[in-house]
Amino acid sequence: LLLQARKPDDGAKEDEHRSFADRAGLPVEQFLVHDLLAGPPSLDRALTCVAIMVGGSGDYYVSKQNLPYFDAHMQFFRQIVERGHPTFASCFGFHLLAKALGGEVIHDLDATEVGTFDLTLTDAGSEDELLCSLPRRFKAQLGHKDRAQQLPSHCVNLACSERVPFQAFRVRDKPIWATQFHPELNMEENRKRFRQYVEGYATYMSEAEREETLSRFAESPETDALIRKFIDLVFG
Repeated sequence: LLLQARKPDDGAKEDEHRSFADRAGLPVEQFLVHDLLAGPPSLDRALTCVAIMVGGSGDYYVSKQNLPYFDAHMQFFRQIVERGHPTFASCFGFHLLAKALGGEVIHDLDATEVGTFDLTLTDAGSEDELLCSLPRRFKAQLGHKDRAQQLPSHCVNLACSERVPFQAFRVRDKPIWATQFHPELNMEENRKRFRQYVEGYATYMSEAEREETLSRFAESPETDALIRKFIDLVFG
């Protein structure tokens, strides 16, 4: 079950669906999609799916709590975690999960990361059964203005970057992971997404800065297999 918070005219909506399926090594038909703008799915429906994946967002921020039915979404994720249902959340999903479990999420333009960045595994990340296949320092695709200021107490920090101390976490002893980076995206897909949302960056990026950002995208092959490994790990 792929949970999306994207408006109907958001060009990234179908691209995201396809990207998650591609990185999972599965046909797109095996990914049911639920629109979070209509509220959270029923818990019964979510639990009938073998796993939940949560995508990004073009227009919504956890720091601003501007996603419709925000409190209902918080309750839904708490219920999913309580049941320990396999879940992988990316970017906006990372922020949703962190907030739902008691963490703090802030809007921090100074820590914005758009493009390809070097991330570093923590000691816990190097030993984590999902992220341990990554090198200690690896490249990843990012695109965020929110960030976690504090993780929930029962979550383990797995990765960081120079700008942001929390880039991935796991809910302790449960098959639930979240990454602020986008393992579902490769370089070209992330560059395309930046172009789709480029006007949203115009308020604090000059045209020259936006062009410079486009030039800094790079390949991130280390993260390509992460979602497939998640599936193999929890169902293999």
